Amino acid sequence: MNQFHDFNLKLLVIEELMYGPEPLLPVYDLSARLAERGISDPASYALENGLHTEVLAEPRAHFASLEIPAELLARVEELCFDAGADVFRHCAPAWDGEDGLFDVRSLDDLALLPNLREVTFVEDGVLAVPDAAEILAARGIETD
Repeated sequence: MNQFHDFNLKLLVIEELMYGPEPLLPVYDLSARLAERGISDPASYALENGLHTEVLAEPRAHFASLEIPAELLARVEELCFDAGADVFRHCAPAWDGEDGLFDVRSLDDLALLPNLREVTFVEDGVLAVPDAAEILAARGIETD
């Protein structure tokens, strides 16, 4: 099974496979999980408990342990480095997008995505890798 070194890059792959137009992984719904515990508003819960600047423990554990089969990784052709990704809302429901909580700091895991052909939001999103455009271009990956 694959092993991601950059948790935030893994989250963007999960975004594509779980929350994309045709989900290929079972959807993780933080709101539903918290509702089971009587919590109706995830963002308020995070704010009231001082958790607004971090990934909540439950989704972190879920996504960190989620194994993504190689055949699904091979289906990822595009990644969007947008700070507005749905997966981030399920991780940190009160995150304001103003800090580096979800910044991707390494592209070493690109080898896990053999058919990745395009990435978007390279300049304006959560990609914080020096020389990212050059690294992507060297792999034949188009950028916006």
